[in-house]
Amino acid sequence: MTDKPQSRARHRATVRSLLAEAGTTYAEEADVRLADKPAPLWRLLVLSNLGATRIKASIAVAAARELFAAGGGTPTGLAELTWQQRVDALGRAHYVRYDEGTATRLGNCADLIHRRYAKDLRRLARDADERPERVRELLCEFPGIGPTGAGMFCREAQAVWPFLRPTLDDRALHGAARLDLPTTTKALAALVAADDLARLAAALVRVDLDKHLADRITTATPPPK
Repeated sequence: MTDKPQSRARHRATVRSLLAEAGTTYAEEADVRLADKPAPLWRLLVLSNLGATRIKASIAVAAARELFAAGGGTPTGLAELTWQQRVDALGRAHYVRYDEGTATRLGNCADLIHRRYAKDLRRLARDADERPERVRELLCEFPGIGPTGAGMFCREAQAVWPFLRPTLDDRALHGAARLDLPTTTKALAALVAADDLARLAAALVRVDLDKHLADRITTATPPPK
């Protein structure tokens, strides 16, 4: 029977392989240099909005890049894009079926962040008293975000908002189960440094979405010494 030290060693080896293979956050993939500043946090909100629909993560990332390239990387910039320009940017990324409704919702999000938070999501964190559950509730007030988008935002934002740590939600825990890793937030978070939690969360979500990734990680993991 495997003892606890051996289990921990195996789990840490699995996590090292996982981060090496899939440890890029979705923000990084969308060319968002995440920081505790208004513009990067807005871009993460846009990305989370795009990722909240039933669409491939790679398409959501591509759509975010197109919107940012078109000028939508700030609330003011997105508000200045016409509805058709937003639809066209989403179309270039093949973000189909949801493009028209999403173009409208993103405009409404820009309006809300202007009115309520003076274009700065750090005010949302302050209004929530930095309580993770309240942050999620306030995020869900943005059209199109919902629990899925709020979960994505918090998984990624924990890189710059330490009060969200550890955020390892059901999607991340499902990915952990596929790799035979601990499936409690506390035990899973203990396997990495706090600064790596966002990378771990993103990697585990990738495992949850890609049934072949778990096999590659398991194969690439050397036995513990």
